[in-house]
Amino acid sequence: MAEPNDAPLPEPNDAPLPELLSRLTDDRLDKRERLRLLTRLVPLVAWRARAGGAESPGHRFGSPRQIGDLVVDLVTEAAPRLPVRDLATLRVHHDGRTGEALAESLITAASKATAAVGAAGGALATVQFASPPTLLAAPAQLAAETVAVVAIEVKLVAELHEVYGVIVPGGPMARGSAWLAAWAQRRGIDLSVAGRGMMTVVGTAARRQLRYRLLRRTGRNAASILPLLAGAAAAAELNRRETRKLGERISADLRRPTGRPRPTWFGGWRH
Repeated sequence: MAEPNDAPLPEPNDAPLPELLSRLTDDRLDKRERLRLLTRLVPLVAWRARAGGAESPGHRFGSPRQIGDLVVDLVTEAAPRLPVRDLATLRVHHDGRTGEALAESLITAASKATAAVGAAGGALATVQFASPPTLLAAPAQLAAETVAVVAIEVKLVAELHEVYGVIVPGGPMARGSAWLAAWAQRRGIDLSVAGRGMMTVVGTAARRQLRYRLLRRTGRNAASILPLLAGAAAAAELNRRETRKLGERISADLRRPTGRPRPTWFGGWRH
């Protein structure tokens, strides 16, 4: 008979993790609601770490590889479910803007949203430092922040493609995989290549590249767990700057003439 510790862990009685991530990508959330959602996300991420075997007796979840693997899994799961808006909806939500003005408005909104996640993470870390036993949740918080920030950025990538009329074919899995590839490579999607090479799952080579990029992002998000307001300010500014840089690179790439050389999608990703 299985020992009690071998029984499956019950999922927390809360909103499903993909639903929380989708809500966190809303660029119209106020600071209080974003903090509330992030606070709910952290125990769900911790639960996924335990349920997935990232924690075992004598080996507490928290190594870079464990965090990287968990974040890859969560981001890959979330990408096909992100609430990506079509062009008409984007124009309504951004005061009728079109073209470059709409792209800039999207980048600004996403940058503010990721900055708000960093600030919320700093606020959460301040509570943890005030109560030392809760520091055990720091790796889960770091993973949760990274997933939230990347979800916002992947949604930005997808919506910038809508702005520039690059509509990725296929179902949610194919589109989510393509958006993740574009996020990891900091490149717009070339449909002439993507149409031949897109896959509905993230393969081994793609997963390695995605983990590499996500671990770099996680390292930057680590600023949020510094004590008091220093962590919140540092994380907010780092997130804002990185998201803006990403958005501007994707926009510039999508403005270029078609037919330029591109990396092979999900085959030979390069750094």
